[in-house]
Formats: sequence, C-alpha cells, structure tokens
Amino acid sequence: MDEPRNPFDWQLVRYFVKIIQTVFTGLFWMMFNVFFGLYLGYGDPDESTPLGLALFYTWFGLSLAGYLYFVWRLWRRKMPPP
Repeated sequence: MDEPRNPFDWQLVRYFVKIIQTVFTGLFWMMFNVFFGLYLGYGDPDESTPLGLALFYTWFGLSLAGYLYFVWRLWRRKMPPP
C-alpha cells in the first residue's frame, strides 16, 4: 500500500519563514532608524547637535552591521535540493 503523502513540504515552509524573518526584521530596523533619524531629528544636521549626530550614526552603522550579520547567519546554510 502506498503511504499517505504529507501535505506540507517542511523545507519549503522553512524557506518562507526565512524570507518573512528577513523582511520583517529589515522593515522594523528601517522604521526604528527613520523614526529616530528623521522624525525626532537625530539624523538631520540642521536639527541635531554634533553629539546627537555622532551617536545616531554610530548606532546606525553598528545596527546595520548587526542586521547584516543576522541575515548572513540566517541564509548561510544551503537547503538540500528537492
């Protein structure tokens, strides 16, 4: 007798979960930095102090590096072919 086939391909589900994690984390990171940089004015040279600019852009660079490291760790493993 034939075995019943599993209706879900779990490898495909994991792939879509990776995509959703990458997009959601990236959008959240961008919204956070746009809020503090543009809305509150920490990233605008006309509205912020030099210390505020330095702190904001230091945060921006470090958090960008952290996000890219997160994405690299998430996508570094190859999936087996179907």
